[in-house]
Amino acid sequence: MLYLAHDMPYESLCSDTTTYNFTVLDESFVHIFQPKSTYLSARWLASKRRFFLESNLGTQRSLIFRYLQGSTRVVLARAGVLIAIVALLDWRVDLNISFGFLYLFPLLLVGTVLTRWQILLTALFCTLLADVFDPFPFTLVTGLPQDILVFSSLAGTGLFAYEVTRSRRREAENLRRVEMEVAARREAEEQLEFLIDSSPAAILTMTANGTILLANAAAHRLFAVDGGELPGRNINRYIPALGCVPSIDQTPQTFRTEMQCRGERAHGDVFLANVFFSTYKTASGPRLAALVVDASEELRDREESNLEQLLAGSRILVGAVSHEVRNVCGAIAVIHENLVRSGTLNGNKDFEALGALVETLDKIACLELKQSTSNPELGGVDLAETLDDLRIVLEPYCQEADITVRWDLPAEIPAVLADRHRLLQVLLNLTKNSERALENAETRRIDFKVSVGETLVSIRVTDTGPGIGSAEKLFQPFQKGADSTGLGLYLSRAFVRSFRGDLRHDPTVPGCSFVIDLAVAGRPEADRRRIGKHATHSAVVAR
Repeated sequence: MLYLAHDMPYESLCSDTTTYNFTVLDESFVHIFQPKSTYLSARWLASKRRFFLESNLGTQRSLIFRYLQGSTRVVLARAGVLIAIVALLDWRVDLNISFGFLYLFPLLLVGTVLTRWQILLTALFCTLLADVFDPFPFTLVTGLPQDILVFSSLAGTGLFAYEVTRSRRREAENLRRVEMEVAARREAEEQLEFLIDSSPAAILTMTANGTILLANAAAHRLFAVDGGELPGRNINRYIPALGCVPSIDQTPQTFRTEMQCRGERAHGDVFLANVFFSTYKTASGPRLAALVVDASEELRDREESNLEQLLAGSRILVGAVSHEVRNVCGAIAVIHENLVRSGTLNGNKDFEALGALVETLDKIACLELKQSTSNPELGGVDLAETLDDLRIVLEPYCQEADITVRWDLPAEIPAVLADRHRLLQVLLNLTKNSERALENAETRRIDFKVSVGETLVSIRVTDTGPGIGSAEKLFQPFQKGADSTGLGLYLSRAFVRSFRGDLRHDPTVPGCSFVIDLAVAGRPEADRRRIGKHATHSAVVAR
């Protein structure tokens, strides 16, 4: 229990510069009410002040209750001794004075440990003792009103002590709860402060006009500003897009979203920023909190990967075109040779030039597009993670299209020899074909099944669509009637064979089923060749 040592207006109590002087029964509770604490706001103090603001009785009443407190047995023993002493005085002292009023003190004691009905019984017992040892003779006219008055006084005293004790216990429990709340708040704020300071992402809080209020160390590093100099500056200097976010005062809508925009450092360098921000309102006004991450490296990696995939696809596409051109050149060369044998056009300069052009074009088409040395070396790919990425991309669309996706994956999947991005592109291409095939199907389902062998991991993608009518030219480029370019399956097989695997169609399974065979990473080269014997080069022509 806390008591104010001097009268103090509530406004000064809530001030952060006021020195507080308290008389405290629990010394460990003093630190909660230090003025430097950031955990006790004025509103919170107002809701909790009933726990420690008391009347002017102050220290005197606290001393009395210290004497009255104790275990139940000790307090009852004290009360019993006092009752016996008062009864003995009333009995042995031969004076025309009744000592019954002294029973008030044991009733104060029992009122702190007994229940209401027990207090009333004790008061009745003390009233009987006072009446028995009363030096004046009992008469109904005077004695009965006197006994009623004595019983009322004793019972009122005991019940008063009971209520005061219960109130004190309730306040003590509230104080303990307050102490736990403040300790929890302090711990949470310390953890939050440590988390913000140690975060590799830039974290800022700003006012509605963009003035930075708080910035962690990562924000200073991101914007190339010396430590502690960001607060007070405007965010428009570094991320102009954040300055355009409407505050809560301008619109009733609160924002909790993300965006990708341009950022600028203090020395003028521009970077790509991923910004996660939210608006909120405080007693001091609207606020904007933002978490900023430099995405420049991610952009460079993405663009390099896209360029690499584009080049790889272009090489395969050129290989397909070269194959078709070579077939045409072969046919023209046969006709040219027949005309030469007939001698009909001998000596014709244009005919001789045509033969030279056909020969040159055939040489160009016959050039082998070997695998570029700029391609990344194949390594072990975590197939389980690749399938997880596929699930993230695939399942939302399938839910919208009312397509059921079933996964049959073993508990342990070894790493496979592949390129992660190309393998994911192959899987996406197969699932896109399945999605188009299931548009008019009664049962819409795509099944993924992974089988693990000693040197081989097979991924089977099966749908419940109408299937494929003719599979003879399934993997040939520029197929007639294709929904797009007619190169999807051709490029997919070329990609799989480029990392010594194979893509094949299984006509024995109902619907449409494709199987991707991949070599287990870390196996001898001879095993890999047995799996991908068709994959000498990345530009392999499917015949």
